[in-house]
Amino acid sequence: MALLVVGSIALDTVETPFDKIENALGGSTTYISLAASYFTSPVHLIGIVGEDFNEKYIQLLEDHGIDLDGLQIVPGGKTFRWGGKYHYDLNIRDTIFTELNVFENFNPVIPEKSQKAKFVILGNIQPNLQLHVLEQLLNPQFVVTDTMNLWIETALEDLMKVLKQTNVLIINDSEARLLTNEHNLIRAAKEIRKMGPEYLIIKKGEHGALLFSEDNIFSAPAYPLEDIFDPTGAGDAFAGGFIGYLHSVRELDFESLKRAVIYGSAMASFTVEKFSTKGIEDLNKLQIHDRFIEFRELSRFDDAGKF
Repeated sequence: MALLVVGSIALDTVETPFDKIENALGGSTTYISLAASYFTSPVHLIGIVGEDFNEKYIQLLEDHGIDLDGLQIVPGGKTFRWGGKYHYDLNIRDTIFTELNVFENFNPVIPEKSQKAKFVILGNIQPNLQLHVLEQLLNPQFVVTDTMNLWIETALEDLMKVLKQTNVLIINDSEARLLTNEHNLIRAAKEIRKMGPEYLIIKKGEHGALLFSEDNIFSAPAYPLEDIFDPTGAGDAFAGGFIGYLHSVRELDFESLKRAVIYGSAMASFTVEKFSTKGIEDLNKLQIHDRFIEFRELSRFDDAGKF
């Protein structure tokens, strides 16, 4: 039973106060697939690139056991490119350029062998493309969706259709407030769950993440890193670790989702330690498990004290 990943593939130019990298591997599909590959297989990638996409990147994905039958390579075309500059506060970035190139005409076609996928993650692409993917699938069991403020502001009608078919929505705190016009995240979560998702994850950057169900709330800590070099892709790596773990255990109760949030947080923490996908290209299961344990210890305490 495959895990299906759909989203963007990009070549990123990123500048931070510490360094700069050009034409580096990026895109939501890339980070999600790489992060998920440490937990499960097969991971089926759906995306589009141009003829300029470096063969070494294709080899990297294949080395991680990622199925690329759904990768469209457009002859003579150029890959989606994005450039951004981060400030000393790495939560703030400026987009320097966006060149959609072949991604502008992306029509995700799901290969026949992937249409039976039960676990699906829809990366941050236009809601009408997310709907097009769902229309091609045969009875998916568990759909995780990502979105962003642009689609909330410009494609809300299609986004609402996607949410009705979504099991877990992953967004950040500002997007949750924008989607609901609620400042309080608890109230915002209740409103979003009425839109369709059984579960909601609200990412809060350096302050961790919140997982909501009908009756429960789980607060995951952020990992205290001394050195953060590049936040690009951290949210997608989180999503990849999250759904990769769930696909591996095939359990969808709240306790499993809590563990998945921590594994997702672990993958995000590895990502930001290096530029591009370098932080999640060469990990092993022991490293990931050790960081999971470290996350768990961050919020563990002895409740036997006196009051």
